[in-house]
Amino acid sequence: MYSFVAISVILSFTPAFGKPGPFSLSGSSYTAAVYEHHFILDQKHHAPLSRAEALQHMQKNLDVYEPQAAQAAQQGAQILVFPEYGLNGFNFTRTSISGYLETIPDPEEEHWNPCTDPQRHSNTEVLHTLSCMARRHSLYLVANMGDLQPCPLKSSPSSTCPPDGHWQFNTNVVFRSDGELVARYHKENLYFEQAFDTPPQPEIVTFDTPFAGKFGLLTCFDILFKEPTVSLLEKGVHQLIFPTAWMNKLPLMYSVAVQRSISLGVNVTLLAANIRHNRWKMTGSGIYTPFSATYHHAQKGDPEEGKLLVATVPVLESWTTGEEATETESTPSTDSNPDGSAASPSSDTFSSFMMNDLYTFSILSETEGKLSVCDDDLCCHLQYRKLPQNSSTELYALGAFSGIHKGYKRFACALIRCAGLEEDSCGRPVEEAETKMDFQLEGKFGTKYVYPSVLASHLVLEQPEHLGKTADGRVTMKHSNMSGGLVTACLYGRMYHLDNV
Repeated sequence: MYSFVAISVILSFTPAFGKPGPFSLSGSSYTAAVYEHHFILDQKHHAPLSRAEALQHMQKNLDVYEPQAAQAAQQGAQILVFPEYGLNGFNFTRTSISGYLETIPDPEEEHWNPCTDPQRHSNTEVLHTLSCMARRHSLYLVANMGDLQPCPLKSSPSSTCPPDGHWQFNTNVVFRSDGELVARYHKENLYFEQAFDTPPQPEIVTFDTPFAGKFGLLTCFDILFKEPTVSLLEKGVHQLIFPTAWMNKLPLMYSVAVQRSISLGVNVTLLAANIRHNRWKMTGSGIYTPFSATYHHAQKGDPEEGKLLVATVPVLESWTTGEEATETESTPSTDSNPDGSAASPSSDTFSSFMMNDLYTFSILSETEGKLSVCDDDLCCHLQYRKLPQNSSTELYALGAFSGIHKGYKRFACALIRCAGLEEDSCGRPVEEAETKMDFQLEGKFGTKYVYPSVLASHLVLEQPEHLGKTADGRVTMKHSNMSGGLVTACLYGRMYHLDNV
């Protein structure tokens, strides 16, 4: 069995889509930090704990946070992000999490520094500890915790109250460098989280900093949906904070690949902090900009431990949509090859499930060539060349998908290594590959929200040599000179306005 060291990588490159991007640079920069946390899990989380027992458990994780904050500050960090569920763990019921909850005041309604004024609100010990941590180390600090709010909500007094008479929210909190609570965000898109409620209305929450301007908040599953992610972009926010407890799922939903694709796809800075948990396949954090990626993910055989990442990144000053397709456009029913000729989809196709979706695939049967595959209203085009020195017999396929996945509309053009040498192995998880490939992958998506990614062997991120978008929604990704064998290359598109239609 192979054993690999943890991957911590710094990539630098030109902006996405071969142009300066929908932003401008101020010439200034700031230093950001994210911490991938191996949390200490209480084994009694299916049974309610007293407040004292819950605090004792959370303090064990806070005791890990403290030296990480000190180390981040020593390395010059001005903002530090901790992951989702880092303090209490997950898989609680609505009842069993009750001892962990604190009532978090709305910073838009009152100014409060829990460190200097701890007696103003009762049962806020965790808020006090986090506030003092930010104040002690003079940095902005983002953490995730549970919030209990009485009915009715001040922000939505007409909303229907849950049966037990109060709201429980998965919540990000932000503390200024002097300890003041400056932002509170309730997660919109829950992922099998029985302990928490969906807010009565989506929350678009931002906060300002003196070193980098405005940041926006989202949590884990939120990143795949319009609210709050796209709404933040439409408000001109170009720096996103992303605490997550992301369960990796290959071929297309590996944490660092998704994080990188969001940063490249919409030209934003993303500060992503994940949980480290082997059993649940959780790892992968990073600091991403349109110019660079500093990221980490653990490999087989690595010690199950946390990882602090620190990087200096440029300040992005403005965000505009540019001359791109509007989100209300639909994908054309006709398509063409990159050279303008009519598309001629391969007649030798087969169907196979990947990520619970039924893809249309075609095998790359030659050393080099051209291939087109269509699924419904999406056609994907590939030009490829396997390197001459490659003697591998690995099987590769081009897949296309256009459809509704669990209520939301998505498209994908995916070049993948199959798990075996049979067609029915295409779409299964793969982590390693020997075949290096030069390729150009293209699809006409009819939306500006297309997210590119390339994963090499051992799940190493590669930066595409060229990314291009046209006004009618055609997206091209070109890459060569790979550092390792190709695992996946994907263009993942979203039409948010068709969700749940």
